[in-house]
Amino acid sequence: GIPQQGNVLGKPGAPVTIVEYADYQCPFCAQWAVDTLPAIVDEYVRPGNVRIVFQGIAIIGDDSVTALQAAASAGVQDKLWNVGELLFHNQGAENSGWVTDDLLRDIGASVSGFDVDAMMDGRESMEVADAIGAAQADAQAGGITGTPSFEITKTGGQPTLLQGARPIDEFRQVLDGMLQDS
Repeated sequence: GIPQQGNVLGKPGAPVTIVEYADYQCPFCAQWAVDTLPAIVDEYVRPGNVRIVFQGIAIIGDDSVTALQAAASAGVQDKLWNVGELLFHNQGAENSGWVTDDLLRDIGASVSGFDVDAMMDGRESMEVADAIGAAQADAQAGGITGTPSFEITKTGGQPTLLQGARPIDEFRQVLDGMLQDS
């Protein structure tokens, strides 16, 4: 029931935006996605106060690239967040070859209303390559050197940067402060 458009989760006009930079192979990114993200979605995104922009960057290795291409391709169908969550929940050891076509097909098959073949076929499309290139450029421009990293911005304000798999209480402090000023 939460709107998705490409790599964006949440209401387009939300007063606060979190830009998440993550690698699907990063164990700290998976920890954050499993431990902290659900609370942020329930408390801030679902009510329309926060939107999250996923900027995937592949820094660890080949499995990072394969997973990111699949997720970006899923974003063409507005299902990046569904596929990304399942990638984090099924994460294997770094650079072990865990991101297989079989895994991607299984993940895609579990997403309601999703065309798995379109995701698989679109992984090397220009649209996917452009999205991945734009995320990488944004990360470089923002000085992002590790994952996960988060730029949290109130519309029209300066970003606050959080790095690492921070607990929900640190996000609540920043988000509540920005929302109180709205």
